[in-house]
Amino acid sequence: MSEKGIVTPIAYSRTLLHVAAYAMLVGLYAVLPTLKEYSRYQAIADLPAEIHAALTLVLGWLLVFRTNTAYARWWEARTLWGALVNACRNLAVKINILVHAEDEFRERSRELIVQFPPVLKDHLRDGVDTSRYAVFDGDRPVHAPSEIVRQLYGIVRRWKHSGQIDGEELRTIDEELRRFLDICGGCERIRKTRIARSYRIFARQCVFLFLATFPWGISNDFGVWTIPLTVIVAYFMIGLETVAEHVEEPFGLDEDDLDLEGLCQTIEASVNEIYTKADR
Repeated sequence: MSEKGIVTPIAYSRTLLHVAAYAMLVGLYAVLPTLKEYSRYQAIADLPAEIHAALTLVLGWLLVFRTNTAYARWWEARTLWGALVNACRNLAVKINILVHAEDEFRERSRELIVQFPPVLKDHLRDGVDTSRYAVFDGDRPVHAPSEIVRQLYGIVRRWKHSGQIDGEELRTIDEELRRFLDICGGCERIRKTRIARSYRIFARQCVFLFLATFPWGISNDFGVWTIPLTVIVAYFMIGLETVAEHVEEPFGLDEDDLDLEGLCQTIEASVNEIYTKADR
């Protein structure tokens, strides 16, 4: 890997820039034990380096568990949105193949399918501004994703009562439609159930205590090299905790969060293409 490939991500990533800044601050702190080694107070506050070897192992396990747990949440969120892409496409295909519907309700179903992903995206962030979506007709439902699914089921019921679909076709369409709220519920669980607060605080305290004592434990052996070594160790330790903190919340607007806008555009383009080809 080239130097550009290593340095450029740090320069263009806000998260990594913050991590690098904190690491530099810890490096400035490491100047104190380094200067002490070249002064008459050399024997003061000397810590055995072997202690940090043991602490590094324990802290490494702690941070690995923290990072893996946070990434598992991120990956589950991505899996759910991948399932939503498939559910929208499958529902659009089944409606256009199985239902010989009048244009009004067929077009309404297309609009509702296309609007569900952006409504779910807003629901997982700061809340849905229903005035931005024509599908709500001025209403302000408490749970906007459920309202869209309710309207879709209303259209499917109309098709069933008018004989445009039979019971087997209804079950086939329902198989995809019910996944909408299953996916919504899974995303809500990820958003509202973070890793226990006490565990997050404990992990940060361990990182802080380790970095506060680390330069004092190695300054006797490494001298001036204590400063760059401390910066490197601090970058990795703080970076692991910071990245875990960011990916733990996958539905936001940070650079490490899911590209929900892109997924919504993908669904819209796919569904519109399916409906357009069915018109030919």
